[in-house]
Amino acid sequence: QVQLVESGGGLVQAGDSLRLSCAASGRTFGNYLMGWFRQAPGKEREFVAAETWSGSTGYTDSVKGRFTISRDKAKNTVYLQMNNLKPEDTAVYYCAADLTTYWATMANKYDYWGQGTQVTVSS
Repeated sequence: QVQLVESGGGLVQAGDSLRLSCAASGRTFGNYLMGWFRQAPGKEREFVAAETWSGSTGYTDSVKGRFTISRDKAKNTVYLQMNNLKPEDTAVYYCAADLTTYWATMANKYDYWGQGTQVTVSS
């Protein structure tokens, strides 16, 4: 079993930065696909970024050049550095993990989820 706990959300102004953290426990997550998703009120959960166990990364178009996903295997933690935040980035951000899939942008491919952390960006 894997437990994921996100932190680092908050209320910021447009143009500010935040770094989200996702601490994994229960198993070593070095070989996991790790992803970040977000869900805004009234909208479906959407893919934001992911990193494969080999270090390949991918992002949804709206965050490319602004967000960076990274992983610290020694700390069993994955990060999402978010720069130049925009009001449309406002959402609950979720960390997700999967052991059996090399790459996925669909939420239903991930087996483990955190509880989410709220990010609110004011204009």
